[in-house]
Amino acid sequence: MPVVDMHTHFLPKQWPDLAEKFGGGEWPSMRHTTPGKAMLMQGGKDFRPVYEACWDSSVRLAEMDRDNVDIQIMSATPILFSYAKLAYQAHECAKIFNDLALEMCSQDHNRLKALAQVPLQDIDKSCEEVSRAAKNGHVGVQIGNHVGDKNLDDEGLVTFLQHCASENISVLVHPWDMLGGDRMPKYMLQWLVAMPAETQLSILSLILSGAFERISKDLKLCFAHGGGSYAFQIGRVDNAWKHRDIVRQDCPNLPSSYSDRFYVDSAVFSDDSLQLLTNVMGDDRVMLGSDSPFPLGEQRVGTLVRENKVLSASSKQKILGDNAVSFFNL
Repeated sequence: MPVVDMHTHFLPKQWPDLAEKFGGGEWPSMRHTTPGKAMLMQGGKDFRPVYEACWDSSVRLAEMDRDNVDIQIMSATPILFSYAKLAYQAHECAKIFNDLALEMCSQDHNRLKALAQVPLQDIDKSCEEVSRAAKNGHVGVQIGNHVGDKNLDDEGLVTFLQHCASENISVLVHPWDMLGGDRMPKYMLQWLVAMPAETQLSILSLILSGAFERISKDLKLCFAHGGGSYAFQIGRVDNAWKHRDIVRQDCPNLPSSYSDRFYVDSAVFSDDSLQLLTNVMGDDRVMLGSDSPFPLGEQRVGTLVRENKVLSASSKQKILGDNAVSFFNL
């Protein structure tokens, strides 16, 4: 079975001037600096330095060869979501970046795959775009973990997830627009503290609200970054459910019993964390995800799984590729 890295990000080398296209406002753009390097911008402000693996498929393929990765699934950098914009603008952006992603994959369709993005503030347009993207060759969709104040248990977002289930479209949930920004201005604390919390919030929103009771079990749903803080904190959640009626009022079953309703990636960066993750989720619910080509990603993809001293050979093979082949219908 192939080795599949199912959580990577892309940025096209260039895209239309969105501020000009939509008549002003703050939009993402790219400022190329030196050969092979660029600065991702939000409005007129620097957001993140990036390098050519984000947009050059040849570089991506070379890095895959270096790390013995057979298939890579790329998804948009969340700054491109545009959930705070008008729905028609976000819909146009989704079509632009979805089509550009497929152009990047065209260099080697067998090894490079893409997840779509959708204008999640408009559920009808999201369903329309995810169906279009799936027909065009995307192997799933990446969504943010919330839209404004709406968590994943919002009825509109549940409707979108149900649509994906009905069309066998796999869903990756990625945290973005993290909480607590005013208290975490330095040291990447939003990425180190708030991002894992955002993901746990997303999972618990589906569990404790009873949304998983209303969503088809056919839904293929995955949460990035090892599910955030979920695996470490689920014991606390179970304890609260047992002893506080306000926790279990909409959730008919023990929260941990819903761990078989979703998958997580392996981007946890330590042997102990990976062992806990597989203990909680099972080795058939964890997929190799590197979060490359960013500094917070695994720098040599698959090393954590391959060199783990506790996981069996069969568990490693499930995580390295088998689970993703099934999840993404590869």
